[in-house]
Amino acid sequence: MFKKVLVANRGEIALRIVRALRDLDIASVAVYSDVDRQSQHVRYADEAHFIGPADARESYLNGDRIISVAKACGADAVHPGYGFLAENADFAEAVARAGLTFIGPSPESMRMLGDKIAARKLAMEAGLPVVPGSPEIGSMPEAVALATRIGFPVMVKAAAGGGGRGIRMVESADEFEDAAARAMQEAQVAFGNPALYIEKHLSPVRHIEVQIIADQFGNIVPIGERECSIQRRHQKLIEECPSVVVSPELRRSLGRHAVRLARAANYHNVGTVEFLLLADGSYYFLEMNTRLQVEHPVTELMTGTDLVKDQIVVAAGQELPYDETELLMRGWAIECRIVAEDPFNNFLPSVGRVVLAREPAGPGIRVESALYDGIEVTPFYDSLLAKVTAWGRNREGARQRMKRALAEFRVVGVATNIPYLQQILDLPDFIEGTFDTGFLDRHQVAVEEHFASQEEAAQIAALLLVTGGEPEEGHLTNGHRNGNGYARPANDWRERMTGLAAARGMGRWPKSI
Repeated sequence: MFKKVLVANRGEIALRIVRALRDLDIASVAVYSDVDRQSQHVRYADEAHFIGPADARESYLNGDRIISVAKACGADAVHPGYGFLAENADFAEAVARAGLTFIGPSPESMRMLGDKIAARKLAMEAGLPVVPGSPEIGSMPEAVALATRIGFPVMVKAAAGGGGRGIRMVESADEFEDAAARAMQEAQVAFGNPALYIEKHLSPVRHIEVQIIADQFGNIVPIGERECSIQRRHQKLIEECPSVVVSPELRRSLGRHAVRLARAANYHNVGTVEFLLLADGSYYFLEMNTRLQVEHPVTELMTGTDLVKDQIVVAAGQELPYDETELLMRGWAIECRIVAEDPFNNFLPSVGRVVLAREPAGPGIRVESALYDGIEVTPFYDSLLAKVTAWGRNREGARQRMKRALAEFRVVGVATNIPYLQQILDLPDFIEGTFDTGFLDRHQVAVEEHFASQEEAAQIAALLLVTGGEPEEGHLTNGHRNGNGYARPANDWRERMTGLAAARGMGRWPKSI
């Protein structure tokens, strides 16, 4: 087993990984940029090291610097989390060349499955049903002819895509060239690869994904499915495990196909095989994500697994401690992503200081976040603030617990999508489970603006005075924790009260605060 692992990430996922390492009695190393000095993962890790400016290209995407820190501090493995370098095969290769272990799949598997065109070809060879589509787009006239043969509408997709970027739906040949040009430009910026391909646009469909984990002894275990159809602009907002439309027979079929693809790619560690499910029960392979997923907590709550610990164990060369027959899915789990976006202003990103953050708790509620009073939400990184997962004996029980959790969540200082999520949970079609990937396009949720009463504002101010009288946990500037694991920051309650006054002065307080 590893003795020390460097976590090459930030925010809630870095904190999640550090906790898993502590459960395994493995020393943890955090890294941080200029704006993350006070972050939770920095304070909680056994040691922390500065890696550069806020710009991710000079810090969290700087593989050479991360590897240099890992070697200097004596780490023997690197965990990439998700995002940043998690699916970068060149980085995984460089980690191995440095004599360290990359906690994830091999570079060869990542390259094979990370290129969507190559992954489609491999899936077809493995016997998976694949959406009608094309190889890489060459000339525009040739692409338009291909799209016409496939039949409009089509999806133009980035070959190296992910996270909903580099994707455009095209309704007709007249729109194709402009849509492809925009997708190509977005793909170049996001992935450094402008290559595109075409897929038939299927509608209505559900987005169903199968979690798998594989060790180096030939064991590949499917760990149930997740329903990920509640999406806005191709970004997942709400995920569930299991899906209301997946029968035991369909679950076995999806799982067998997921295992078949993983075996064809000689895949080790955690991964997710994504499918499009049609109303008649037929389905098509979409892609495989060669990393831990944001929504992994719903699977863990349903099956009692710890996927982060498991991927560390597998990367250390140990055999999986369970097989498919030992996994039992119980109850229902729903996850909501809390992001710093303003639903009152066309979901524009919201940046600034979080004056106060209070997370929900209670039976059946799990929260993963890196929030704390005074955290600065910057434009440099993803807008995800937290993930809330609710478990219940059935779907309605999980939904009601999620409603309670969202009502308890307090975030003051930046706007969040909590009011939007609350209204989605109350839509009749969501309650019935009758939705698909176009659900939010058809249900234009009208997020009403709410204003805080003077009494509520006074209560929040009083709470800040009570909790802010003492300096709170702060950051480390020397790369190590102090005696009790924490240091104290420079900011005090007066600064946070100034931030509160500024937020109050905006005149708009979402109900979620």
